[in-house]
Amino acid sequence: MSARRAKAAAPARRARRHDPGRRDRLVETALEVIAELGVAGASHRSIARAADVPLGSTTYHFASIDELLAAAFTRHAETVAARFEERMRAACDREAAVDCLVEHLTSDLLGSSRDLVLSVELYVAAARRPALRAVTQAWMLRSRRALELHFDPVSARELDALIEGLVLHSALSTEPMNAEQIRHAIRRFTR
Repeated sequence: MSARRAKAAAPARRARRHDPGRRDRLVETALEVIAELGVAGASHRSIARAADVPLGSTTYHFASIDELLAAAFTRHAETVAARFEERMRAACDREAAVDCLVEHLTSDLLGSSRDLVLSVELYVAAARRPALRAVTQAWMLRSRRALELHFDPVSARELDALIEGLVLHSALSTEPMNAEQIRHAIRRFTR
């Protein structure tokens, strides 16, 4: 076979796309897939399909699905933690800090069904996957540091646990607590 015929018979190579934001897009898409299908439905394949990239892109950027999930959940946790830190820094006193806690719960954690589902999916997955437990530990530490702007370290840790419990309660209850009930619970706790 001549070189010309061999070249003509070879399939045309697809031009490579320059896509410097692909890794970041995969992380964001992973969050969307988790919100829609849960951790159980999040695979290299489902995320690549949703991101409209070749399957090899996910394995190129992330050696395992756990690594991709950790990157996605870290993004979620950091976004929520940054908003919380900002709220707590803005509080001028303890009473304002209680108001910030209520706002954090009702807006940042419970305000969107997507964010609520992502938080619960992270809690459940972290119970079985050490890489994800590291994400929850970092998030809890960051939350406690923000709480310590207005509360002693022991109270901050207990408040953090109360917040996590309220998130789970809201996700699972057919009659979740409203903002005033949440405010009442936090006030009782912080007296």
